[in-house]
Amino acid sequence: MLRTSLCDLLGIEYPIIQGGMAHLGTAELVSAVSNAGGLGVIGSAAASPDWLTKQIHLTRDRTDKPFAVNIVLLAPFLEENLEVALKERVGIVIFGGGNPSAYIHKLKEAGVKVISVISSVALARRLERFGVDGIIAEGMEAGGHIGEVTTMALVPQVADGVRLPVVAAGGIADGRGMAAALALGAQGVQMGTRFICSEECIAHLGFKERILKAHDRATVVTGGTTGHPVRCLENKVTRQFIALERDGVAKEVLEEFGMGRLYLGVIEGNMDEGSLMAGQIAGLIRGIKPAKAIVEDIVAEAEEVINKLEEVVHG
Repeated sequence: MLRTSLCDLLGIEYPIIQGGMAHLGTAELVSAVSNAGGLGVIGSAAASPDWLTKQIHLTRDRTDKPFAVNIVLLAPFLEENLEVALKERVGIVIFGGGNPSAYIHKLKEAGVKVISVISSVALARRLERFGVDGIIAEGMEAGGHIGEVTTMALVPQVADGVRLPVVAAGGIADGRGMAAALALGAQGVQMGTRFICSEECIAHLGFKERILKAHDRATVVTGGTTGHPVRCLENKVTRQFIALERDGVAKEVLEEFGMGRLYLGVIEGNMDEGSLMAGQIAGLIRGIKPAKAIVEDIVAEAEEVINKLEEVVHG
């Protein structure tokens, strides 16, 4: 069985984490991934404390397996949602979107496992000193908010730079990607785009179909001038956003232009005016399957790839 130190840390069967996707990391998907042996993650993003509390309760109604809450450091209800996680005794918190050093000690005191998404070796080392339990090294291939370094380059450097379990994220959607991540020194993988195309994900069918039709260059990066670049499937609104950036409009104008676009796209299904956050690996995804099948297929393929590599190495 494909089992690593990440499984022991989080109490899961397979070293697969579902990305904490805004609007899509709901109880339906979270519980399905956790029941399949991975780690489901509630994506709180800009959601209210009431929404997060409800999602935690719904998830617990559907699974008795470990799951996590993703906390975005730029979110308007950051402090309140952290208090919800503590009050509801969530066992694992995954931070994204910055440096969570100020919040680590309080969570650790409460017995919470703390993992942070990073895009640089320097931040990984800093967070190790502050006591995080694991690192998710996310390359720029990922969907949503991204850094500047690719997964292939980032993961081995982070693995060499810290003594913690490292999870690879960005550009992974099958067993080959998982095997490659393990070869780079990771102890597991995080996937977002692949789980969008699961039966349990509440994403609009039109969005899922756009992913299934995607090719290797179907995504673009917007928001570089704001300091918060985002990768999405190219559509009318990304072209408009890029044109505004080219014209040098103010950051505030860009932020207002982007307000509410993600929900409009991924939930309401407006493929032209909505934001469709997805990673470059979208071009590899060709089917909608139950989360359990996704997890089991990826693990089986990864084991097959690893066995073949061992045969090649040992003759």
